[in-house]
Amino acid sequence: MTTTLKPKSDIATQLVNGILSIKPLSNLAKTQARKMIIKRAEKIGVPWRKQAKELSERNWNKEWEIVNNPNLIYPEYYFTSFHAYEKGNMSWEAATEVEAASLAVHASIWPELGIAGDAKFRQSYSDILKAEIPTPNDILDLGCSVGLNTFPLQKVYPEAKLTGVDLSPYFLAVGLYRSQQQNLDINWVHAAAEETGLPDASFDLVSISLVCHELPQTATRKIFREARRLLRPNGSIAIMDMNPKSEVYATMKPYVFTLLKSTEPYMDEYFTLDIEKELIDAGFMTPKIICNTYRHRTVIGLVR
Repeated sequence: MTTTLKPKSDIATQLVNGILSIKPLSNLAKTQARKMIIKRAEKIGVPWRKQAKELSERNWNKEWEIVNNPNLIYPEYYFTSFHAYEKGNMSWEAATEVEAASLAVHASIWPELGIAGDAKFRQSYSDILKAEIPTPNDILDLGCSVGLNTFPLQKVYPEAKLTGVDLSPYFLAVGLYRSQQQNLDINWVHAAAEETGLPDASFDLVSISLVCHELPQTATRKIFREARRLLRPNGSIAIMDMNPKSEVYATMKPYVFTLLKSTEPYMDEYFTLDIEKELIDAGFMTPKIICNTYRHRTVIGLVR
């Protein structure tokens, strides 16, 4: 197996972790990170505050009743603060801002494209899927959020039946609303990716996009095994996320690194995960790894 690299030296990581273990400093870092991303968004023309306000003022009762599973037991790790939101993904604030945040974050990959950077980023993943995976009939998007990658998957495979699974009913409500706006028949499921409750061997492709870096390793291992259970013979798993071997993380300025880690509590666990080994242990063949940007990679594994 290849060795996964850490983004910083042990000393630098320990220093940042020490800073973030102090509640007032951690809160300050989160506040600064949030201000920075909103400022970047509005500078390139993303109407962050306007869009969030419009969505937050909408009555979500109908969508909520459709997607919410009141009997769901949430894993403890999910209640950790993510992305500068104290309640993580369990809030309307996070759900109504995630689309704008995605536009802002991925604009930095291709600065010359500005707001169009996110679309190119999503397309880079789609292009790899089209080249590597034959047309699937049934696709599962694990950790689907509000459909940020579910909708591009539908465009890549227009004849396929899409199912999106997420732990946040807030995100799923927005996803349902967006799919209705586009007249897309997508099945939104409120469940944990580790235990979806979906039938065995019911999918040809399981996609996990920008999820693993938000998970402790124990959860990632369970999700890989759940994906294997859900896949049919000759099925594929596709994982797109940050590339721990990218030089951008190794050379990141300490201030920016601290802000990043303040919003990504499980980043250390992700960067030290041997993803090839874990996929093989879960029942997949040795995966193929393809870089889709200078800081992201796509990992594709076939059912063994």
